[in-house]
Amino acid sequence: MILILAGIMSLFFAMNIGASGAAASMGVAYGSGAIPNKRIALLICAIAIFLGAVIGGSEVVKTIGEGLIPSSLLNAEIVLIILSSAAIALFIANLMGIPLSTSEITVGSVVGVGVAYKSLFAGHILWIVLFWLLVPLVAFGIAFFAGKLMNKYEQKLKWLQVGKNEKYLSVFVIIVGFLEAFSAGMNNVANAIGPLVGAELIPIKTGIIVGGFFIAIGAFLLGGRVLQTNGKKIVRFSKLEGGVISGTGSTLVIISSIYGLPVPLTQVTSTAIMGIGVAKNGIGMLKKQVINRILKVWVVSPVLSLVISYGLVQLFIESDFFNVFILLSVVVATLGLISLVKSIREDSRSVYEEGGGI
Repeated sequence: MILILAGIMSLFFAMNIGASGAAASMGVAYGSGAIPNKRIALLICAIAIFLGAVIGGSEVVKTIGEGLIPSSLLNAEIVLIILSSAAIALFIANLMGIPLSTSEITVGSVVGVGVAYKSLFAGHILWIVLFWLLVPLVAFGIAFFAGKLMNKYEQKLKWLQVGKNEKYLSVFVIIVGFLEAFSAGMNNVANAIGPLVGAELIPIKTGIIVGGFFIAIGAFLLGGRVLQTNGKKIVRFSKLEGGVISGTGSTLVIISSIYGLPVPLTQVTSTAIMGIGVAKNGIGMLKKQVINRILKVWVVSPVLSLVISYGLVQLFIESDFFNVFILLSVVVATLGLISLVKSIREDSRSVYEEGGGI
């Protein structure tokens, strides 16, 4: 029964991965009009995701299944806890309006189990965290310098957007969108089936095919709203700028996947967008709210899922109610402190406004 539940949770999680971050990978191609039909854009996205998972998803699957904690800790019950923790974290974040990285919440869920059993491959985990910071920074740098070059040669590049040349540019945008979806499949299939493979509940080849298929199905059937939203956000960029953003993100994520590193595609793309924006409009376009949001994603994603998975292990596996009580107390105290700080800030702002800004 537990094995069946773990399998169902894995497939449910896979579909949600496809419906959220993976579906957004065709946003540039759809938003720019290179692919005007939403269903065609989602179909191309689904095909690319599946191919990416099958062709290049195995290394990241090995990292999630074997590279964070000893595989001997994994069984059907633990796998169910890991996947449930990731799904719960994603649900809570959606309620809070904070977009989370599925790669980070999956890593956090696995690490939470390792913390509960005091058994972690700390070196591997620190290496992954380092790349969570490094890869988005590299994306920002590449996009920034590309943006500077496009600004410098803006007049010379106008021929790309005229007549038949615009069709070639649209083909370029579609190709990089396909590659971005391909990279999403490579990196994200591990989030859904890595724990199952690590516990030897399913062969890696079978897991990759089934997981990739359900991520693709999730993108095709449920990704329309995300594609629409992402397309509207991207449309403020030219096709060439959008192609640079998608090309930068997909290249970095594909390279990371080859080396088995689970990285957040959404954050890589976001920092590439920021790089283009800074090149066009200066450092002033980096609004404080945008930076705070990205930092929240980086910090909250793994920590939230880690806390949930640790608590579920203590509650359902170890039956250690004292540790669960302590954990809940810390969480409640932290939320209370955050609420108190917000109240103090609001009161201070009210006093400042009532005093005429003095």
